[in-house]
Amino acid sequence: MKEYFLFILISLLFLSFSSWGQQKYTLSGSITELSSNETLIGVTVAIPELSTGVTTNEYGFYSITLPKGTYTILISYLGFEDIIKEIKLTENRRIDYSLNEETEQLEEVVVTENVEKMDIRKPQMSVNTLSVGTIKKIPVILGEADVIKSILLLPGVTNAGEGASGFNVRGGAADQNLILLDEAIIFNSSHLFGFFSVFNPDAIKDVKLYKGGIPARYGGRVSSVLDIFQKEGNSKEYKMNGGIGAVASRLLIEGPIKKDKAAFLIGGRASYAHLFLPLFDVDNTAYFYDLNAKLNYRLNEKNNVFLSGYFGRDVFGISDNFVNTYGNSVGNFRWNHLFSDKLFSNLSLIYSDYYYGLKLDFVGFNWNSGIQNINIKYDLKHYATDRLQMNYGVNNVYYGFNPGKIEPSNSDSGIIEEQLIQKYANEFAAYVDIEHRVTNNLSLGYGLRFSNFTRLGQEELNVYTDNNPVDFDTELLIYTEAEPIGVTNPERSSTISTFNNFEPRASLSYTLNKTSSIKASYTRLAQYLHLLSNTSSPTPLDVWTPSGPFTKPQLLDQYAFGYFKNIKDGDYSFETEIFYKDVQNRIDYIDGANLIANNAIEQVILNGEARAYGLEFLLRKNEGKLQGWLAYTLSKSEQRTPGRTNLETGINFGNWYNTPYDKPHDISIFISYDLNEKWSFSSNFTYQTGQPTNYPIGQFEFEGLTVPYYGLRNAERLPAYNRLDLSATLTPKKNKNRKLKGEWVFSLYNAYNRRNAASISFRKNDDTGINEAVRTSIFGVVPAVTYNFKL
Repeated sequence: MKEYFLFILISLLFLSFSSWGQQKYTLSGSITELSSNETLIGVTVAIPELSTGVTTNEYGFYSITLPKGTYTILISYLGFEDIIKEIKLTENRRIDYSLNEETEQLEEVVVTENVEKMDIRKPQMSVNTLSVGTIKKIPVILGEADVIKSILLLPGVTNAGEGASGFNVRGGAADQNLILLDEAIIFNSSHLFGFFSVFNPDAIKDVKLYKGGIPARYGGRVSSVLDIFQKEGNSKEYKMNGGIGAVASRLLIEGPIKKDKAAFLIGGRASYAHLFLPLFDVDNTAYFYDLNAKLNYRLNEKNNVFLSGYFGRDVFGISDNFVNTYGNSVGNFRWNHLFSDKLFSNLSLIYSDYYYGLKLDFVGFNWNSGIQNINIKYDLKHYATDRLQMNYGVNNVYYGFNPGKIEPSNSDSGIIEEQLIQKYANEFAAYVDIEHRVTNNLSLGYGLRFSNFTRLGQEELNVYTDNNPVDFDTELLIYTEAEPIGVTNPERSSTISTFNNFEPRASLSYTLNKTSSIKASYTRLAQYLHLLSNTSSPTPLDVWTPSGPFTKPQLLDQYAFGYFKNIKDGDYSFETEIFYKDVQNRIDYIDGANLIANNAIEQVILNGEARAYGLEFLLRKNEGKLQGWLAYTLSKSEQRTPGRTNLETGINFGNWYNTPYDKPHDISIFISYDLNEKWSFSSNFTYQTGQPTNYPIGQFEFEGLTVPYYGLRNAERLPAYNRLDLSATLTPKKNKNRKLKGEWVFSLYNAYNRRNAASISFRKNDDTGINEAVRTSIFGVVPAVTYNFKL
């Protein structure tokens, strides 16, 4: 670790001395869309004479330092008209540019080409970007454009199947993904138990998924980062767009508060299929709603402030006796400040809350649980030279965990109010990240993150013999819950556990020629929060718990190597990566573990390890009427929990076993075709190896009952999953002469009616007396129609 610090220090010294020797000046500014003043992310600012350039950051800012002289500046963002200017750089200059769209009807198509193309020279690898245009083209269930369902078509990304929430990246668990909306943590990304995601595509500006080579500014999860930014709002004129679908509708309004200075955005979605259930004498409910809002104000050239928020709720009820309510609430205040033309900063104050509630009238009580956090972040980006850029900053997150509170629903229920022990923790991090173009062929990315996690005092803390909350029965060869030998009462301000971790990051890119490069990366990450779940995908009832005296933080080491090539001037691209991941302290559960309303969860948890490795391919067609990609992943995901001593058998006899999200073969194909200005078509095909599961391997009779018994964990699999989806979009020609423009989207989910198995259960046939397997499927073929409009 000392050597790593020394390496970064030498780089900084190199930075200082490299700026000497010749007179240099800085060109900086912001780049926006002309029609709305919306800042643009990833715009290329190139200096052809020096074969150098830079791209705009998440807030549309760019900065590049060049020797004194006269240069041609080329600003390009496909889908927009290029700007070519000659500038004389004899002093530091700030120049803001506004780009004009080339053709309105091709807006989404061409923007897709730009943001999704890979840069073979940058050291960043294992990252995928999807534009809103692409997301809206992908056919999904019931016609609702969906961010999460879209990323499932990328290599290395899977989930547990239809109706499953969350997603899995490179063999990792769903709780190992850091999901950010305008930098705020989203703890549950799904509506209606996984049928929809919480992200309104109309409000989304940028979507990036980091699967490896994760920059040092990110931390807290060991599998991936899904970073989503909302639009800022149109400060030029008022605009409205939305859609009316089979089960849900949406509406978004944006416009200026003060022209060219301040803007607002507000968008909402709601489902309404439950309104028709009474027509069929069904007294149940299942619906969701969410709200996105954002304000931005440009104080002056050096200061911008943003206020954004999200609120969403799901309600599922069976008559009035059982009502389940859950959802996310987030708020974020951000202040962008420009210290100089080379130093950009962003201060964020973030609040995030995930709530889960149950109303159980038939047993007379209500249940409430959740997790809250307050996050303070301060990030700086230093554009040192045209060859070296630095990101550095700090952030601090305070967590409050409510594992559950029971309250009587009425005075006659006989239920006594009980609060499970609440837990508290604080996570601090500081980082530095450097992107260094060493030569014209070699680029490096290197950084270091330091994280500190402090588990704070709580009302009660169990004490166990030898500090061991799990016992092992050497006769029955099973793990059992240990009995506490005492209880302590640490004060809230006290510390009961502390963890410190250094998390180095390194990546490189070596350009073989103008069209191809090789890249490699190493990533170390620490995760201090754990999702308690023994299902194949997260459910709203799952509870988050912090690392502490009995639960260690998860630690990841990931290695990746890849080859990247642009074909026909970027019309096509090909990339392939191999990766290996090793995770220490992955939690596992003893057999028969009770995870719900457990006040001593440490009694059913063991610390194990996990590993995943694989090979990914991605072939894309980026331009033309026909676009799309073919993705294939060959991978393996396993975990094990060996015995803590020679006398213990461990879980699954200490052997490696398939994780619930192990999918050795995963193929995804997406194609979109623009036939003409009126019609466009899209389709996607998915094939995945069946999900690991457990089947009975035998049975025995006990007191007149037939009892099945099982073999090793996850040794069997469900049948392979495959599905074809189709969609067609009709854009009436009369749109050109109308202020209100509309389109019709016709979709067919699971076009050949494949009955994919969500689960397989076993029962005895009453007529034959023979055991039989029963397949449970969620969806057959599902047609849908959606009308989208904009004004």
